[in-house]
Amino acid sequence: MFSSQLKRFTSLAASLLLAANSFTLAQSPPPPQPTPAPQTPAQRDAQRPPGTERRTNIPEQGRPRPSDPTRPPGTERPSPSAPPGTQLPPSSTTTRPGQVRPEQPTVATDPTLQVTPTPMPNEELPAPNFPMEQQRPVPPVPSLVRLGVQSGNTLALTLNEAIRRALDNNNDIQVARDDVRYNETVLRSFEGIFDPVFTFSPEINNSVQPVSSTLAGSSAGSTVQTTNINSDFSVNKQFNDGGGNYSYFFNNTRQTTNSRFTTLVPFYSSNQGISFTQPLWRNRSIDRNRQQIRIQRKRLEQSDADFRRSTIDVISLVQRAYWDLVFSLRDQQNQIANLNLARENFRRTEASVAAGASAPLERAEVQTELSNRESQLLSSTQQVSLAENTLKRLIIRDPASPDWSAEYMPTDTPKFDETPVNLNEALDEARKNRPELRRLKLQDEITNIDIQYFKNQTKPRVDLVGTVSTTGLAGTANPNLINPGGDSPLIVGDPTSNANAFLLAQINQLRASQGLPPASVPTINVPAQNVPENLQGGYFQTLQNLFSFGTRNIVAGVTIQLPFKNKTAQANLAGAQILKEQLQASMRSQEQFVEVEVRNSAQAVETNRRRVLTAREARRNAELQLQGEQRLYQVGRSTTFLLFQRENTLVNARNAELRAETDYNKALADLQRATSTTLRANNIVVESPISQ
Repeated sequence: MFSSQLKRFTSLAASLLLAANSFTLAQSPPPPQPTPAPQTPAQRDAQRPPGTERRTNIPEQGRPRPSDPTRPPGTERPSPSAPPGTQLPPSSTTTRPGQVRPEQPTVATDPTLQVTPTPMPNEELPAPNFPMEQQRPVPPVPSLVRLGVQSGNTLALTLNEAIRRALDNNNDIQVARDDVRYNETVLRSFEGIFDPVFTFSPEINNSVQPVSSTLAGSSAGSTVQTTNINSDFSVNKQFNDGGGNYSYFFNNTRQTTNSRFTTLVPFYSSNQGISFTQPLWRNRSIDRNRQQIRIQRKRLEQSDADFRRSTIDVISLVQRAYWDLVFSLRDQQNQIANLNLARENFRRTEASVAAGASAPLERAEVQTELSNRESQLLSSTQQVSLAENTLKRLIIRDPASPDWSAEYMPTDTPKFDETPVNLNEALDEARKNRPELRRLKLQDEITNIDIQYFKNQTKPRVDLVGTVSTTGLAGTANPNLINPGGDSPLIVGDPTSNANAFLLAQINQLRASQGLPPASVPTINVPAQNVPENLQGGYFQTLQNLFSFGTRNIVAGVTIQLPFKNKTAQANLAGAQILKEQLQASMRSQEQFVEVEVRNSAQAVETNRRRVLTAREARRNAELQLQGEQRLYQVGRSTTFLLFQRENTLVNARNAELRAETDYNKALADLQRATSTTLRANNIVVESPISQ
């Protein structure tokens, strides 16, 4: 752009000189050939590179004022009569390459046009005379208010506070935490199979049974009514080891009946006992219940590893989002400072143009640069919103929380350590700490449990079974059946219900009709029929008889089951062995992935460490270049264009340094995540779930 302007100015000056020489030749005879004069400083400056021309001498009222030594470099204000970037007409009548001349109107061919004679080389050039214009005010800084953010609601936030809030409120961590809690409940449900089970079964059973014979004991001759009140207790439990189980039972019955042949009415009956089963081969070392419990314990540890992985990922994301927000805010500050420099240059240029010391064209260059810097400031403000929203998503739980309208202000600055990364230590840390490798190891242990169980199921089943029980009985004696013993008539009873008594009554009637006395019934000696004393009593007598172990029942045996083929167990065993081989390949692949990730992360830290060092050196040199350019501009040996270039270069160098520091801290966070040392580096302790 600068070279194109030089060509345009050179062409315009050449046309002006050609028209002026033609007009002079038409008015006067040609002068004698002048002797070549030595080059002036202005002519020598015309041969310098663009932007390094030395300004020619100007009148005293147009000289720039001496700089104030108490002011910082670049803050001196030149005299309005000699505005920055103004190029005075050269003393020579010819235009040389690289020489800049102000724009002049094209010379008309009107013969009345008066042309100012070209001054001699040893004459001093007059000050430029530009038309007076009104000075315009400096445009204000554009509004930096962001949508949905209240400027007065500022929240200072350190990196540790951001991590703590993320651990408390992040939804992804909450999901992983609930997964661990759910697996704990599943484990407890599986372990509940070993809890003793107490069973109580009370019932009343009233039965009226029809009978077909008097020998059934029915007093009415048609039915026998029985009422039983049962209260049964039992306790069942699986053994934690060995695969066996036992069952203790305690049953109680109270029975009443109208049967004439029942000795005790009512009577109480109680029996207790214990039965057990103990596998001797299959299901002895492991069974289905213990397989599920062991696998669930490993899955609980896997969910804990997943929770640690999720926690590390969220912390790493918080660190990256935090440093991105730090960079965006500092970049915004750099853009504001750069914009203020352009606004100061605008103010100076407007003052110079208003004083008539500078061409109005110069304000276009300043306005262009001012607009560009305003656009960059607005873009940096947009990046602040993006980085802030990313951080808010990680540390705010509720989408309707008022914290979304707060303006976050990070208080931590990027840290830098010149110590290089130790790759071997990083690889060792990753192999010991990576949750992914831990998860695969636990999966391999789960596969081994399956193999052990399915191999056990291929064996024959041999179970030892046994039962030991005792019974107690007591009640009230039936008065109809009690016989105290001694002589008793051979025939007794009611003739309506006793056949022998009926025949005896018929014989006595016949004898009476013949006037004979009744037949005499012989007597017999009947032994006494009494209920034993230990069976007479209530429920407590029954319990006494029960625990006296006067009665008992002992059963012992073996149950043998021999499968002929057992294809199901063999197929399950083969499938588990195939899964184990597949898992071994997955573990090797994951180890390679971890190796590559750690190496890449370590290299990123080392690269960004070197970037910080080089960016700092570039920033220091850019500051020196700007200071030198400001001094040249103050003495009239530089242009506004070059000054803007130096200012932009310094802003870019500062942003490059800040970006390198930010990338270094983000690379450290990635290396911590790759080696799974994030929790330890941030003093975070994750309690392991209780799996035993």
